[in-house]
Amino acid sequence: MVTSRWTAAPVQAAPPRRRGAVLERAILDAALEQLSTVGWNGLTMEGVAAGAQTGKAAVYRRWPSKEDLVADALQAGLPRFDEAPDLGSVREDLLELCRQAREAMFSRPGFALRSVIHECDTVQAERFHGVIIGGVVEPTVKLLREVVERGIRRGEVRPDAANGYVYDAIPAMMMYRSKMCGSEWSERDLEEMIDQLMVPLLSRRAA
Repeated sequence: MVTSRWTAAPVQAAPPRRRGAVLERAILDAALEQLSTVGWNGLTMEGVAAGAQTGKAAVYRRWPSKEDLVADALQAGLPRFDEAPDLGSVREDLLELCRQAREAMFSRPGFALRSVIHECDTVQAERFHGVIIGGVVEPTVKLLREVVERGIRRGEVRPDAANGYVYDAIPAMMMYRSKMCGSEWSERDLEEMIDQLMVPLLSRRAA
């Protein structure tokens, strides 16, 4: 009996062809993955196409530029801040809100967003201004406003604390410390910020 020296290689099934929303979701996910790993400067349309297991033409048909693709990827991937914590005190509400912000900052979309903020030049950054304001800043300030106004109604917070400077304090501090100091915001860091900055800032003044 003669045995053949050659063995046929197993036939690999082609991956299912994706279309429409399924393909778009894969491309947006691949863009976020690239942003969070190689950053804005390292992201390429070719790399995104490879990550999504599709052709470069499929990416360019939907997004003619890198800026367009990244803007949509960030909008689709950023976490939603829909409801302010209500744990019975302003301190606990602010602490929980900061925990949620920390999780968002260190999620894959959060790393992607920071790569855009840190690496883009001024002209490029303008393209993402609306995404950052609408997707991050405004929702965070809205929830901070709810927490502060609830504290005013409960008598914990002085009435004149409901102002833009107070609402900016937590986002500004968290962004500054993350960018300039490399802070990863441990539980102790969050508690110290609330106890040493926000609680004294919000507390009713003694008569």
